[in-house]
Amino acid sequence: MNVIVELEKPLLELEAKIDGLKKLNETQRVDFTAEIRALEEKALQLKAEIFGNLTPWQRVHVARHPKRPLALDYIGRLDEFAELHGDRDFRDDPAIVAGLGVLGGVPICVIGEQKGRDTKENLYRNFGMPHPEGYRKAERIMKLAEKFRRPLVTFIDTPGAYPGIGAEERGQSEAIASCLRTLSGLRTPVVVNVTGEGGSGGALAIGLGDHIVMLQHSIYSVASPEPAATILWRDATKAEEAAKRLRLTSDDLFEFGIVDEVLAEPLGGAHRDADVVIASVLAADRRAIERLSKIASDELLDRRYEKYRRMGSHLEIPHDRAAR
Repeated sequence: MNVIVELEKPLLELEAKIDGLKKLNETQRVDFTAEIRALEEKALQLKAEIFGNLTPWQRVHVARHPKRPLALDYIGRLDEFAELHGDRDFRDDPAIVAGLGVLGGVPICVIGEQKGRDTKENLYRNFGMPHPEGYRKAERIMKLAEKFRRPLVTFIDTPGAYPGIGAEERGQSEAIASCLRTLSGLRTPVVVNVTGEGGSGGALAIGLGDHIVMLQHSIYSVASPEPAATILWRDATKAEEAAKRLRLTSDDLFEFGIVDEVLAEPLGGAHRDADVVIASVLAADRRAIERLSKIASDELLDRRYEKYRRMGSHLEIPHDRAAR
């Protein structure tokens, strides 16, 4: 059960009451303005109490909120998008959406990890957990980006790569490693967006880039809290403790130099004003593409190499990073 969804219930009830009074105000002769104002102040106070100081575990649940914008919500706001299917080897993987797009008039290639909104769609998308063929499809798009000299934009939102027997038989780890190898040497700008969950190698496979943007309440980690707790303590119920120790929040990751730009979310999370959040992410991508496209490909590769060599060290990180 999503912790944040439970915490939100009193707030949603209060907001429904406010909406009801506003409709009555429009149709009835009685003036409810004072009552509406009082309830709005109470709702704002309640929202601040719930979301003002979230723990790492609560932020995990904000990142997993069922109404949070998904990859296709961002892709749908591009100027143009043509989806490409299949890995040219086994089959198409709906957990990865990929294709050719246009952002701010600039032709780009796009890769996104896509979850579902309901049970039926989640089953179709495999809950956003890609199979090896999904990563091989992603790698195909990466190579197209280089071939046609298009910047590559990716959207990370997965609990991790699918760990099933079939996926392992078809080379899950090799497919992820191959994506990382391709990204590390890609001679075109790579902009990465962590918009929801960034779990394990499933996220990292499309996460090696020149500029990494992360939403305030997204998470990005070597493992999701539940499997990490199972590995460390053999007890999945210690996931809250694991979330604290994994240092998976945007604050931690910006401090470590793992991400380059953190975008603020509305009070309550990205789902509270999805249009504004989507516009903010795409604007950040446009800025990054404009800057990176001015850099010669050889220098771009050198900078990418140095960026990842610095991670985990105590050296100063002298690159363009911004918290917004």
